[in-house]
Amino acid sequence: MTDTTKHAAGYAMEPPSTEDRNGCASDDVELLERVQAGDERACEALVRKHGGRMLAVARRLLRTEEDSADAVQDAFLSAFRSLEGFEGNSALGTWLHRILINVCLMRLRARSRSREVRIDDLLPTFDQSGHHSHPVRAWEDDALARLTSAESRAHVRACIARLPDPYREVLVLRDIEELDTEQTAQHLGINPGAVKTRLHRARQALRTLLEPFVLGDGAGVATA
Repeated sequence: MTDTTKHAAGYAMEPPSTEDRNGCASDDVELLERVQAGDERACEALVRKHGGRMLAVARRLLRTEEDSADAVQDAFLSAFRSLEGFEGNSALGTWLHRILINVCLMRLRARSRSREVRIDDLLPTFDQSGHHSHPVRAWEDDALARLTSAESRAHVRACIARLPDPYREVLVLRDIEELDTEQTAQHLGINPGAVKTRLHRARQALRTLLEPFVLGDGAGVATA
């Protein structure tokens, strides 16, 4: 589930732009100067340029379109208030991405958890001899191929949404947003060891949720 999570969920990252590789692009520098000067058209241009990508990120973390749109709006407002602190050492898109991630995480921690599945119910169990209590079934290539259709990708996203927030946050940041362990730890305010533990458990839990669908056993836990 490590390298295939993003593909299975239908999340494709855009290839890095020149801006992403070399810092803030010259057109963004000019745009920021206009925004700081109070140019409303520049503000609108900034939102148009980066809003679509930010909305896609918010949708990966939040469960509803309304929450995602609100998070993007809050992120832009926060960014506009903090423009003086942006030094241009990193890409503007990267800076906006960090702000948005923090906004989404705050929203996740504030909202209801009514549709979450208990993580312990999704993890493997072991008998006294240390063997799996229930056989672990291998996923063959033809089973994994079921995850390529639009319907299947929607199912994967729905399963990710069922994970408890602490585990879904780590899974999305590491496997979909592709932050490294240290970056993820900084965003979540936890130590790197906790990131690794939560990620391992999140991947195991997601596999459990997907198994009935992938192996053709019916809806199972994922649609309960």
